[in-house]
Amino acid sequence: MPELIAPTARLHAAWLEARDEWGPGVHEDGFGLLPSDEVDSPDGFAAWVARLADESDPAKAVQTGRVRCTYRWIVEGDRVLGGIALRHGFDDFVLRVGHIGYGVRPSARRRGLATWALGRMLDEARELGLDRVLIVCEVDNVASAMTIERHGGVLEGIRDTEHGVVRRYWIKIGKPSG
Repeated sequence: MPELIAPTARLHAAWLEARDEWGPGVHEDGFGLLPSDEVDSPDGFAAWVARLADESDPAKAVQTGRVRCTYRWIVEGDRVLGGIALRHGFDDFVLRVGHIGYGVRPSARRRGLATWALGRMLDEARELGLDRVLIVCEVDNVASAMTIERHGGVLEGIRDTEHGVVRRYWIKIGKPSG
């Protein structure tokens, strides 16, 4: 049974295995990996995980040019299957890349994990008081587009960006009840 957990240094080897399956590149948005992050060594990995925790913590300052972000890993047992990130703010960066980004490793795809994880993050967005979120995916990523549409995503349009041609979807999530 999969679960969403906060990033943890305990899963260093499992995370490296997932990254190696994807191949090189910072293309999996849900992990918050920056080109400057060194994740191969235990110390570098722990520093990266600590940065992700700091970006999620409302009591800590966020690095200039970044917005507060909640990171979760999709795990099953001790296996990292993917990652998902929820950006809390609304600035130029979010307007380009969206509020939510996610990725599922190739061997774990076609199991509904992205749809499941996106639903959980939409619940978190609702609890944060967001009433709608922007989600962006590559124009030819049909699986991701279907995942977004399953959650009520409405296509705003298709744009050419610095990351290629993307689809832009808005999902209305409403305010939390109570």
